[in-house]
Amino acid sequence: MSRTATMTRATGETDVSVTLSLDGTGACSAATGVGFFDHMLDLLARHALIDLDVKAAGDLETGSHHTVEDVGIVIGGAIDEALGDRSGIARYADVTLPMDECLAQAAIDISGRPLCVCDVPLPATTLGGFETDLMSEFFRAVASNAKLTLHVRLLAGENPHHVIEVCFKAVARALGGAVRIDPRVPGVPSTKGSL
Repeated sequence: MSRTATMTRATGETDVSVTLSLDGTGACSAATGVGFFDHMLDLLARHALIDLDVKAAGDLETGSHHTVEDVGIVIGGAIDEALGDRSGIARYADVTLPMDECLAQAAIDISGRPLCVCDVPLPATTLGGFETDLMSEFFRAVASNAKLTLHVRLLAGENPHHVIEVCFKAVARALGGAVRIDPRVPGVPSTKGSL
């Protein structure tokens, strides 16, 4: 079964198109108009080992909020579609990941119950067109639309660039682990029989 999806979403604020493969090699092409965000999407693909192609055009003159959130909505929806009925997936994964002075923890349950808890204090600033408060907005949009539970926590860190980067890497590694096929899992990994 091919675990791929292509989704688009057009509103009065943004026009977003995403193609992804859950069984990729980490290849990424991201063109959102927000340089730092493109870099984070590249990290997400590379460390989750998913292939990701993202194109977005949006009202960046008002800031990057609409673009970042809408890309998260479409990526989450594409993950949901690519997972299909969830047969054979590992479902759970967690990682504690270091990067320089930073340490982040991410845990995922592909549960069918959307929730995002992001305990990552960040100063209000902008990095390459990306407002720091948008990291949690992006993760929330992905979790809601992929129908998964996501917890992200910063255990140590100072530099805002490093903090956001380590969180994206941790989430990526957890996502890659949770969506992977485990040959020991017969059917859907739930006593209910569905996720």
